[in-house]
Amino acid sequence: QRYMQLHEEVELSALGMAIATVVTVAEILKNNGLAVEKKIMTSTVDVKDDTRNRPIQKAKIEILIGKTEKFDELMAAAAEEREAAGAEEEQS
Repeated sequence: QRYMQLHEEVELSALGMAIATVVTVAEILKNNGLAVEKKIMTSTVDVKDDTRNRPIQKAKIEILIGKTEKFDELMAAAAEEREAAGAEEEQS
């Protein structure tokens, strides 16, 4: 969310087992109405394997997401909710 506040588009990328995490992050942003998927690219890359002394291929994903029209509005509403919750804690 912080990167998206500064930029109109953000590219999320991951290799191997980290792919699931990147996909989850993209889905959360989309489901919260903050992001829209613009492009998804998959490929394989050679990664040096020190244990076998030869390159191995790993899956790679790149997801380009952009802000929705409601991004700024939703972020402002979330900030207001945090401030209200903080004020309630101080009173109790």
